Amino acid sequence: MEVISRSEEDTRAAGRVFASYLKEGDVISLRGSLGAGKTVFAKGIAENLGIKEAIVSPTFTIVQEYDGRLKMYHLDLYRLSGEDEFESMGGEDFLYSDGVCLIEWSEKIESMLPHSTIYIEIDILENGDRVIKAEGGEHEYSLS
Repeated sequence: MEVISRSEEDTRAAGRVFASYLKEGDVISLRGSLGAGKTVFAKGIAENLGIKEAIVSPTFTIVQEYDGRLKMYHLDLYRLSGEDEFESMGGEDFLYSDGVCLIEWSEKIESMLPHSTIYIEIDILENGDRVIKAEGGEHEYSLS
């Protein structure tokens, strides 16, 4: 599925809709360039999950944990060197957790991602709009 986002609110709304499909154990790979809207999409997911805390990019902490209808683990692997560092921090525990796991920059651990990983790709168009695509996982997803 794919949707065009013309604003931050559109991106959040797509995250809210997408979250209605999530279940315990889901792993979501959030992909896109810096500033594409990965964290904004994560904020929409958190809203649907009933998480009241402010969602911030975990670039410096690497992992943020939130409690809601489902527990949400938000990882940002931008600063990690790769799979060895991810393993040494116990990262595999998040891939097989009791909540949902959102991973920004998951390309760094590509071979470790579960077969059922859901991929969200956010591309920036020339006019500043975003194209948000969802694929993978166990079924079709709507983003609008």
